[in-house]
Amino acid sequence: MKVLLIQPRPRDGLGFKNVICTEPLGLEIVAASLKEHKVKLVDLLDGALPLAEIQEFAPQAVGIGCSFTVDTYAVIEIARVLKQTLKKVFIFTGGHHASLNYADFFDPAIDAVVIGEGETTTPELVSALEGGGDLTKVAGLVLNLPEGQLFTGARELVPVLDHVPFPDRSRTENLRGRYYLGFRRPVITVETSRGCPHRCNFCSVWRFNRKKFRYQSAERVVEELARLPEGDVLFTDDNFLAHIDRASQIANLIRRRRLPARRYIFQARSDTIIKHPEIIRQWKEVGLDQVFIGFEKIDQEGMERINKQNTVENNEKALNFLRSLNIGVYASFIVDPEFTKREFARLKEYIKRLKIAQPYFSVLTPLPGTVFFENVRERITSLNYEFFDLLHAVLPTKLSLAEFYKEFAGLYRSAYLRPYHIWQTTGWMIKRILKGQVSLEHLKRLWSGARLTANPKAYLAGLEAALSRAK
Repeated sequence: MKVLLIQPRPRDGLGFKNVICTEPLGLEIVAASLKEHKVKLVDLLDGALPLAEIQEFAPQAVGIGCSFTVDTYAVIEIARVLKQTLKKVFIFTGGHHASLNYADFFDPAIDAVVIGEGETTTPELVSALEGGGDLTKVAGLVLNLPEGQLFTGARELVPVLDHVPFPDRSRTENLRGRYYLGFRRPVITVETSRGCPHRCNFCSVWRFNRKKFRYQSAERVVEELARLPEGDVLFTDDNFLAHIDRASQIANLIRRRRLPARRYIFQARSDTIIKHPEIIRQWKEVGLDQVFIGFEKIDQEGMERINKQNTVENNEKALNFLRSLNIGVYASFIVDPEFTKREFARLKEYIKRLKIAQPYFSVLTPLPGTVFFENVRERITSLNYEFFDLLHAVLPTKLSLAEFYKEFAGLYRSAYLRPYHIWQTTGWMIKRILKGQVSLEHLKRLWSGARLTANPKAYLAGLEAALSRAK
């Protein structure tokens, strides 16, 4: 059977989409699970649907990924165009947002929603379609019927992640140079675990994984690393160091197998880092170059409000320790819509005092599917998903929106327009250009994103544009 998989991409403008663009890892894994079928993967990096190419392929089934809330409308729009263009085609969607909010996709253009892990349900779905089977017998689906949505029952999560097929990266081979993380290019993403043992109320990961944390063996992880094309490696695990012994085994195997030198980036909690400094030193020896840490708040009261179960003191200790090893830190902070000018000033001062080189700021957003969304639903000012990009306030702000966005954009200006930061970034960028790792087109995209993110008018303009599209 011919199966088309599509990765939507957000519109140009504000957001982390200008800073990071990674391969469609979830769809690459689904593609690998469909080896008995003819599969084509289309990543909409250029925006428009390549209709002529799709019509030539003539798919009988189309799967559209929807892991992020902001992609919801794009998924529905793509489905409607393809339903009209291809006529006889079965269209389904899946991913984090789709699984936790399947009612959003009750649309005549969408036939089903895959709930949970796509690499197990999708092959069974496609086989049933090919053989004329009863889709109500395929667990893990929500079928869109004229009378409403029908859930076929929960499918068990993959019990052993070593059984998940290696991603079929051949599907995106010609796009490899277009996947990046800031100035890092190309970047390859690798998933070694699913879920998280913690219960932050603003996060949907633990809910999608039904409160379970599962991980691949060290041998399976290193086998995948050995097969990768050239580039930096970003581990997508929400907490790479959640299993310390395994993390140590992976590093040992990388060294023992003498894998080609790479730079590695992973996410970790600060409390784990300071509790197990030996693991960080071990990973530094095999190429650890950057760690993403969710600092979230600058005081303990704020940490407790989001149920982070960590301390500001741990964050600062981890920052200093990583610096001592010359390991970079991506530090993310959550900005409350209720911030006053005083709170914004305190955050700016905190960044300056700790000399955090790469801070990231997001607006506290009640993403659908999270505990936080359920707790504050009555207070949400807009359910237009285009605003759920972590850069727009969808809860009431104490400041006027114009003042709020002025202060929010000011965080980025304050952090990234410091003379030292500009000088450091310029030097780093020149090295990348000389090595052929950064193109002029890539620099323009990064500059455009940075310029917009630091411009308060861009946030209000985004609101006006989204409201206009909604009409």
